[in-house]
Amino acid sequence: MATPELPVPDGLVLRPFRGVRFAVDDPAKVTSPPYDLISDSDVDELLELHPDNVVRLILPSGSDRRYDQARDTLQEWLAKGVLVPDDTPGLYVYEQSGPGVLQRGLIGDVGLADPSQGIVLPHENVMPGPVADRLALMSTTQANLEPIFLLYSGGPDLSMTDEPLVDTQTSDGVRHRLWAVTDPDAIANINAHLHGKQALIADGHHRYATYRELQRRERAAGRGDGPWDFGLALLVDSDAYPPDLKAIHRVIPGLALSEAAARAKGAWQVHDFDSLPAGLEALDAAAEPAFLLGGEDGFHLMADPDPLQLAHAMPAEHSDRWNALNTAVLAEFVLPKVWGMQDDEHSVRIVHHDAAAAVRLAVETQGTAVILRALAVGEVLAVAAEGERVPRKSTSFGPKPRTGLVLRTFDID
Repeated sequence: MATPELPVPDGLVLRPFRGVRFAVDDPAKVTSPPYDLISDSDVDELLELHPDNVVRLILPSGSDRRYDQARDTLQEWLAKGVLVPDDTPGLYVYEQSGPGVLQRGLIGDVGLADPSQGIVLPHENVMPGPVADRLALMSTTQANLEPIFLLYSGGPDLSMTDEPLVDTQTSDGVRHRLWAVTDPDAIANINAHLHGKQALIADGHHRYATYRELQRRERAAGRGDGPWDFGLALLVDSDAYPPDLKAIHRVIPGLALSEAAARAKGAWQVHDFDSLPAGLEALDAAAEPAFLLGGEDGFHLMADPDPLQLAHAMPAEHSDRWNALNTAVLAEFVLPKVWGMQDDEHSVRIVHHDAAAAVRLAVETQGTAVILRALAVGEVLAVAAEGERVPRKSTSFGPKPRTGLVLRTFDID
């Protein structure tokens, strides 16, 4: 059977839906971080908070039947009233507030657009394994269990005066509040604001790719228009609520710090430091590209690369803007040319945000930590707008939406 032509949205669309929410005394106890930030020990801690934590849906345990288990659990919770659908379709205003955190956005069904349309812009490539995993979960449960995170510029006023549907605080001190917008005129006004916008995928590239693949499969099976033409998303106006973009550091197990620094001296200026704070201060002051190496024997700043060697290493098929990214220089120059390895999950470990944790891991693995500065939001958006993708693990946008506050099932939607 030939795949029918997929629908083509004519702009950024956020459709109302009947949200499914937990009917528990403390909603915080049934929520979780996004699925790809949860370790095995985190799963245990979340289930200790509440046996019906949403982690049982997004990361089902077991072997071959784990996706069936998630479907059965979802249906059981709906039948028992653990999960209850809202009566009226709506968009949801979602606010996160706490120490150093304030973000407010809209949760709804985003129309699925091909990246070539320039409506929803990915900035990272995806790997087939995570897409296959999320596709199996979504197709088996027939649900979107957690929203992707999109950024756009210039949204409507989201001030709310009504009592929220949800008002809860998680253990990190962040307060989560959720309101429903059900008035058709208000929803139409919101979509009028959104129609001509571009949305950058801040978090959820694999889930967005999964949305698109599920849509393709459902239409290839002859099911036509349906809930698979949309995906659950949180849209945040980055002008009103600038995101927190943090760095993702690397650790190279088995590459001794002394060897890493010695090899770097053939192409970089290398400066020695006795402490992590001193090294980080120097990294902040250095011109990009620059990296702080850390491990058992101290710290070394790599800066001021040889321009000829750098230019020769960077791929001609990429733009100058892409080639100037510190993660691109690391992936295309430092790792393969200076240290003789590839930037893949087998050779390079990833540590989000925490430079000290990266150094500790380097010591444990007799390796080298590579500390990076965070990319700028404008850099990422500019690269994505030109149709390019930043290297893997280049960005960590926050604050990420909490999973479990509102879910979407295809039958109810």
